[in-house]
Amino acid sequence: MLSKLFNWRILLSFIAILIVSATIFFTNFLSKKIAGEEKVKIEQWVEALNDAADPNSIQTNLTTKVLTENNTDIPIIFTNENDSVLSIYNLDTALLKSDKAFLTKKIARLKAVNEPIVWVNPQNSEEKSIVYYGESRLLKEIKYFPLVQLFVVALFIIITLLAINTKNKSTQNQVWAGMAKETAHQLGTPISSLQGWLEVLKEENVSPKIVTEISKDVERLILVSDRFGKIGSKPQLEPFNVLTQVQTMVNYIKRRAPEKVIFSVKANEEGEIEGLINPPLFDWVIENLLKNALDAMDGQGTIEVELKNEVAQIIIDVKDNGKGISRNNISQVFKPGFSTKKRGWGLGLSLSKRIIEQYHKGSLFVKHSELGKGTTFRIILKK
Repeated sequence: MLSKLFNWRILLSFIAILIVSATIFFTNFLSKKIAGEEKVKIEQWVEALNDAADPNSIQTNLTTKVLTENNTDIPIIFTNENDSVLSIYNLDTALLKSDKAFLTKKIARLKAVNEPIVWVNPQNSEEKSIVYYGESRLLKEIKYFPLVQLFVVALFIIITLLAINTKNKSTQNQVWAGMAKETAHQLGTPISSLQGWLEVLKEENVSPKIVTEISKDVERLILVSDRFGKIGSKPQLEPFNVLTQVQTMVNYIKRRAPEKVIFSVKANEEGEIEGLINPPLFDWVIENLLKNALDAMDGQGTIEVELKNEVAQIIIDVKDNGKGISRNNISQVFKPGFSTKKRGWGLGLSLSKRIIEQYHKGSLFVKHSELGKGTTFRIILKK
């Protein structure tokens, strides 16, 4: 499916480039054609000047029409050989009054656009003038049209790709949510069975220690099932003591960690830090971050969780002194499937980020990491 999608993107981009290229070619052809016609029009205008300047020439309506009506939007500056302006046509008179250097600048621009036409007075061949002329509004619009179309096509491609990307993410979210709910559903039957067998063991006078340990494992399975069941649904956020939730998960992981790993929780001597959370999902995030920190160590080191209770937010830093993350991998750690471990699906951090950002409207990111020195993950919860 991804291969087909990639091919469609290539085809879409190729068609867009083809359309723009054809448009630019055709527009360039039209602009050159119009430019040629405008040059002929200006040459006719110069010829009409010759007739108007020749006292022996019979003035016709055509001459008058060419001089007064044939050009209404092509800017013209008529100068002598020393570039002293004799007359102007189709220029902004307001700019002429406000900017003394306007004509000088305009002559330079017109000269860069079109080759000036030299007019020789038919009554005095030594009297020469120069006609500088620019482009009509139509010609400018045609020249700029490909740029506008290029922008529209680029915008179309970006919107299309964003729509495809959004659709893919939505589909992925639905698949993940569906898999999570199905997992929770499938776990339900064996958990119910285990709970039943647990009651049987209690009646059979089995060692209380064994029953207690099995009971803990069953409770753990119920918690896991509950977590998966909440994925894809809008969880209820309620005010809870975040510090208590964090301390509980630290204690849980500590009992299962090597003895040489030292855990600590810092909260500036605050006994309660209240925040809006969904406890099962929030605990899952803390558990994932602590397990991730453990995996970064070789059986020894320190894991420190620090909580800051600020006015508008709660900050939770999970810091370890493990292997650290390379710069190339920092941008990848939250992507589904990414893992540097030999075992595992690479979903823990991805799910954690989704739980914090989508369900709790907070943020989860790598605050700092350095190879050989450790990593700090930061959670920010809005109050």
